[in-house]
Order: sequence, then C-alpha cells, then structure tokens
Amino acid sequence: MKRLVLLGLIGIGLVIALIVYANVTAIWASRGKLYDEVADVPEAKVGLVFGTSDRYKGRENRYFRYRIDAAVELWNAGKVETLLVSGDNRSKYYNEPEKMRAALIEEGVPRDRIVCDYAGLRTFDSIVRAKKIFGVDRVLVISQRFQNERAIYLAQAKGIDAYGYNAEDVEIRAGFKTKLREVGARVKMWLDVNFLDTKPRHLGEKVEMPE
Repeated sequence: MKRLVLLGLIGIGLVIALIVYANVTAIWASRGKLYDEVADVPEAKVGLVFGTSDRYKGRENRYFRYRIDAAVELWNAGKVETLLVSGDNRSKYYNEPEKMRAALIEEGVPRDRIVCDYAGLRTFDSIVRAKKIFGVDRVLVISQRFQNERAIYLAQAKGIDAYGYNAEDVEIRAGFKTKLREVGARVKMWLDVNFLDTKPRHLGEKVEMPE
C-alpha cells in the first residue's frame, strides 16, 4: 500500500513538474522578443493576428477588440506591410478571419493588405500554416502577451523567426478562465512539439502573400 502511495505521489510530482516546466519554457523562449510600446517594435513584412470570437455573452469580446487595436496601431505606425489574420472558420455563421478583416478595414487598413487564413483553428495551426501555406519565415505575432509567448515558442520550434507586440490584456477577474486554460494550452504546446508530432488539421495549397 505504501508503495502505491509513493508511486502515486511521484506521479503527481512529475505531472506538476511538467505543467510548471511547459509554462515557464514559453516565457524563456520569448525573452527579449516581446514589445509593449509600438515605437520599439522592429518593422515586419507580415504581422500575424490570432483570431477569437468578436462577441462574448452578447457583448464585444475585449480580447478581439484589443488585438484589432494593436494591429491598427502597428499599421498606422508603418510597422507592418501585410496583416495575416488567422482563425476558425467552422461555418458560414462563425468566421473569425472575416470578422477581423472587417474590423481592420473599418479602422482604415486597406483590404489588399489583409490576408485571411481560414484554418487557424488554434495557435499551433496558425503558426505552422504561416510557414507552410503562406511562406512566412519571419513574423510579428499580435495578441495578448500570454498567447504571444506560446506562439513564439511554437514558431522557434518550427524554424520561424518570431517576435511579438502585446495587445492590451483583459483584467484578471474577467479573463480568469482564459488564463486557466492557458496553463493547459502550454502543456499541449510542449507535447505537440516534443512528443506528439502534431500536424495542423488542414494544410492545402500554398497562398502567395502580397508584395
């Protein structure tokens, strides 16, 4: 019995160690590569904006709004030449890239400088598809800091030179569930890269980016 208890405690300890390591490794990977001030951001040919629903409980989703605001700031400052908006397009009634493109156009970004990735079902897919489908080798990721950290880890693992501009975050109380999910997402991130040989759900034909 004592042996089983000991093995159980060791197992729990290993799981906790994996969770901590996977969460910290994304922070390590992104050190010196994240920017909070638009003036400090190096210029990029492509800015990758990660998708999320534009509405939450009948109101505008602030994660969505703040990512759009960040992308517009970069565009207006001349920091990006093209914005690649990547998200879920699960049905004609739910299309994150189209919502992002419409919001960016409304804020003055030219339509022909926005490219939609309709199969960015999660951060991993968006990163891999940026390289394999859209031919991106260097990218500025645009999202809240927690997602940018994870995205940079994934990008480095896939041979992409990545750095990020941090959109405004949602306060802890309102974003608690998102932050909690992020803990598990980083474990999945680490397993995808190091053990599971994960592939995006969809690839397909290559898409030319605007010159």
